Amino acid sequence: MEKSTRSSKHLYAFFLLVCFALFSAKSTAPTLHLVHKKKYVMGTVFEVAVYSPSVEHATEAIEKALEEVVRLDGVLSNFKSSSELSQLNHFAHFHAQTVSLDLYRAIEESLHYSRLSGGEFDISVAPLVDAWKAAMNGGPIPSAEEEKEIRSCVGFEKIEMLPPDRIEFHSGCLRIDLGAIGKGYAVDRMGEILRGRGVQRALINAGLSENSVSTSEQTPPSLLAAVIPGHIIDPATGEPLKAAYAVSVVARTATASDALSTTLLLLGPERGKALVKGIPTVSAIWVSPDGQIEQVFNGPSILLGPKR
Repeated sequence: MEKSTRSSKHLYAFFLLVCFALFSAKSTAPTLHLVHKKKYVMGTVFEVAVYSPSVEHATEAIEKALEEVVRLDGVLSNFKSSSELSQLNHFAHFHAQTVSLDLYRAIEESLHYSRLSGGEFDISVAPLVDAWKAAMNGGPIPSAEEEKEIRSCVGFEKIEMLPPDRIEFHSGCLRIDLGAIGKGYAVDRMGEILRGRGVQRALINAGLSENSVSTSEQTPPSLLAAVIPGHIIDPATGEPLKAAYAVSVVARTATASDALSTTLLLLGPERGKALVKGIPTVSAIWVSPDGQIEQVFNGPSILLGPKR
């Protein structure tokens, strides 16, 4: 999903999964019906499947959960000029801006992972992301001088949180991109809505009980062009990340797995395993194109094949 990482993930590699299990069941339990709905939002397809004795109740719960992700897209999107994040990016330079609880929480969570990773995860990477995105769309690759100027805009430590609901940027060109954590945050909020409506068994897929799985990888090189920058940008170098591995993370929340998968892609297996060992309930696995595997378990096991 990531010094920092490209905030959005390759859609085909991005995967978030949350499953709420029913821990006890009686032989006299009512018949459960499967209700499934999906919606395209946040640049991907969100799918929700619910088992419930009542089709009507399950349908209403799913619709409320999908309405929530649409609402959050209007809060967290950096593509929509009318979103709350876009307004923050426009007005918060050297001026404290009042924000909603959701935006405050999403940025606060992001800064937690920035501090945890020593700056490898950094949502202030937006200016670099935009520069390389333009290059991917056929524009010129940023020169070394241009990179240096853009990198001066980046730095999570320039974001000041002013509880309970204000944020200020201590840079005239800093901008935030929540692509590396926004989908995970949305999945967690959807889960809260389903639980609040009494749903005990559900699956949310955006891209085992009570865990989330997220996978990140760098965009593979193109055979049609000599230089195609990848979608994950490392502000420490100002250039696309060079990483052959794909990394998958299992964590308690989708927000955590979303943020950590990209962070661990940037860190690589050696430094990444050291980080995971300090985080309870998290496991990770790195897989190279030739099948080489590095893994660390500080939470659920990750099975790679049939159990022998």
